[in-house]
Parts: sequence; structure tokens; C-alpha cells
Amino acid sequence: RHTQSKSVANRLARAIGHLESVKRMVEEGRDCTDVLIQLAAVRSALSSTARVILKDHLEHCITDAVETGDDKFISELNAAIDKYIN
Repeated sequence: RHTQSKSVANRLARAIGHLESVKRMVEEGRDCTDVLIQLAAVRSALSSTARVILKDHLEHCITDAVETGDDKFISELNAAIDKYIN
């Protein structure tokens, strides 16, 4: 049902690889500034992945929930957004 599953999996694989590189940088004693810049890149990659997931969810699951009158999905989305933002 989710049309972006492959894209999300690919994005996550890249973010994992990037995070592993950051871990190596720390283990190698690289400059903290460089590490922080790379961590910012990882955070950005994860945020863009979350946007893809949210958009896909809104376009499919939530649309279906609204059409069928199922408020449970909307409540679950609100709870997930609260956890993601905080």
C-alpha cells in the first residue's frame, strides 16, 4: 500500500552507512567540528526520510481512514508526530 517503501529503505540504508562513517570518524579521533557537520547531514537525511514517510502515509492511509470514517488512524498519526517532533 505504501508506494515509497523502496525509496525509504534506500534512504535509510544510505543514512546508516553515513552514520557508520561518522562512528569511524569518532573512533579515529577526527575533529569534533567535522563530526558535528556529518551528524547534521545524517539528521537531515533522516528528516527527509521522515517527510517521505509522512507524505506517503497522508496520501494513502489517512485518505483511506477519512473516507471510511476511522478516527483511530488520525489519532495514531497525531501521536506519532508528537513523538517525532519532541
